Amino acid sequence: MSFAKWIGGALGWSFGGPIGAIIGLAIGSFVDNLAESGTPLLGERQTGRPQRDPYRQRSTQTRRQRPQTQSGDFEVSLLILASIIIKADGKQDQRELDFVRQQFTNMYGKDRANKAFELFKRISKQNISMRQVCLQIKQMMDHPSRLQLLHFLFGIAKADGHVAEVEMRQIYTMSGYLGISNKDYESIKAMFYSASNNAYKILEIDKSVSDDEVKKAYRTMAKKYHPDRVGHLGKEHQEGAEEKFRQVQEAYEYIQKERGFK
Repeated sequence: MSFAKWIGGALGWSFGGPIGAIIGLAIGSFVDNLAESGTPLLGERQTGRPQRDPYRQRSTQTRRQRPQTQSGDFEVSLLILASIIIKADGKQDQRELDFVRQQFTNMYGKDRANKAFELFKRISKQNISMRQVCLQIKQMMDHPSRLQLLHFLFGIAKADGHVAEVEMRQIYTMSGYLGISNKDYESIKAMFYSASNNAYKILEIDKSVSDDEVKKAYRTMAKKYHPDRVGHLGKEHQEGAEEKFRQVQEAYEYIQKERGFK
């Protein structure tokens, strides 16, 4: 499958608005390279006239209905936000790039991951408005999927073994634009750092709460982070969500052991 055909088939609502403009520039540079090499372009008739883009039409028709986020929309949103985080400290660390590639390989397989990374490299060359992109994602993407985006971004930031302050500020700002509460932000952040009160932060509670409130918080967070909540994104993202779910369970078991209740 060609790069252009893959990206065209992968997108739904994201092929419009500021994200659509970013993807359009990325695909445009790819098509320009094909044209210079004499390779036939996807979507061209024998006359050389481009066909109308069916995905842009679909996006326009369904945006009013708040279409369910699909794997391709999540994938593109992730690539764009990841490119912002990786450039936040003024350099692209190879370990962070390797993390992105490896995560995509784990989720999608080698062939699709290679295509995604090709798009990622083209996106990374652009100047992107973080606010505009995040607001589009907030409008169109469900809350569980946005939480999964945030979890992945923390993983990227820590891939080089250290999260720079500028990266932390970028992720925090992103979470606000994405409509993620401060408690949810702190919960996911606590999954990547060692601190004495991390278990309580993951469950979004204070150390002073009762045992019954701990149990209630665990049930709430287990439901919020359950992999089935992102089932519509496909099995590959359910598996990624299992990490958050596992850490909620571990946080609860830690508090159980600390307090001595069952």
